[in-house]
Amino acid sequence: MATMEIESEGMLSPYRVLDLTDNKGWVCGKLLGDLGADVIKIEPPGGDPGRNIGPFYRDEIDPNKSLYWFACNTSKRSITLNLEKQEGTAIFMKLLAGADFVLESFAPGYLDKLGLGYTDIEKINPCTIMVSITPFGQTGPYRDWKSADNVLWALGGVTLHWGDQDRAPSWIDHHPQTNFQAGAEGAAAALMALYQRHISGEGQHIDFSMQEMATRGANLFLCAWDILKVNQKRGAQIGQSVRTRRIWQCKDGYVIWMFMTGPQSRRTNSPFIDWIDSAGMANDFVKEFQWETFDLRTITQDTIDRIYEVTDRFFMTHTKAELLDGAVKRRIMLYPIATTKDVVENVQLESRQFMQPVTHPELNTTIIYPGSFVKASLMPLKINRRPPLIGEHNQEILGEELGIPSAEIQILKQKGVI
Repeated sequence: MATMEIESEGMLSPYRVLDLTDNKGWVCGKLLGDLGADVIKIEPPGGDPGRNIGPFYRDEIDPNKSLYWFACNTSKRSITLNLEKQEGTAIFMKLLAGADFVLESFAPGYLDKLGLGYTDIEKINPCTIMVSITPFGQTGPYRDWKSADNVLWALGGVTLHWGDQDRAPSWIDHHPQTNFQAGAEGAAAALMALYQRHISGEGQHIDFSMQEMATRGANLFLCAWDILKVNQKRGAQIGQSVRTRRIWQCKDGYVIWMFMTGPQSRRTNSPFIDWIDSAGMANDFVKEFQWETFDLRTITQDTIDRIYEVTDRFFMTHTKAELLDGAVKRRIMLYPIATTKDVVENVQLESRQFMQPVTHPELNTTIIYPGSFVKASLMPLKINRRPPLIGEHNQEILGEELGIPSAEIQILKQKGVI
């Protein structure tokens, strides 16, 4: 695969974004950048603290080598700026005059204290669209509370439904999923506001609550409560009283498979049992079972366990690839759970050239990144730049674009402004 060229033209090429976010909003700016916008990542002197979050390239702990940072900050330029110093505020105001979007994830009220809140910036540039991504939004009794990924999913009502029925709720660990989802939804909100601006000529303030986003993720369960006043249990469909499974271990990993009820039972369960039987692993109990009567609301746990015993043995004698191939041939809903290696080597993604190589000259290497979230025929989306180094574009933006003399830039650096 040829190394991609770094270009800037795209759907949003006429627009400029000032990205003040921490990792709660990185993805928002990344997506706008991949769409072609000129995204200027404004970091505090010394760099965004999120650069110190691993893993790191070749395990070398360095703020310019965080793979977490890399993944969320492509298609951006970087300057350093201390907004709490008067000179820093003045530089930001100059940038604001030509900006279309401001993305921020500070605690509510922080920018207001600096004279940089939405009511301040709309006086300078009334067309500016500000997107504020915070744990609980700009208003309400929780507005000043700090949070974390597990807290947001828990308060959103989603965590209760993750995990096995006979254990405590689980949490998707490692990197915070709420940050990624908030960034994506924040970018969508920004584009809707841009559409509105084309109609009204005015910008607006987008107040994004991550708790509300997480709560929307529990919509199915909320509906179950609203309609039936039932708290749906983990590992169970509404109304069922038995423990069921969806994730199964196989010879080289895991697959997702679920025994279905109703009309789907005969369409999927029966062919699945025939498949087990063809391998010589089906006992009389599952072969003679009346699948048209299979109903999780009435079946006993003992019956489920006897069916699962046969299923377990069958899966453990097959690989993910074998199970996927067999499922496709029998037209049943079984899906392998992909590892990172599986995703990178996936033939479907390869055929669509989804993975994109991006050159990192500072590392003397090329790194493979997930590509655009959609293919567009008129103006394809792409990664326009590798993730920037700390303050890499200070001279380019402050000196060449804003006209600040090099000697003054050096003084600003010595004073801790940049």
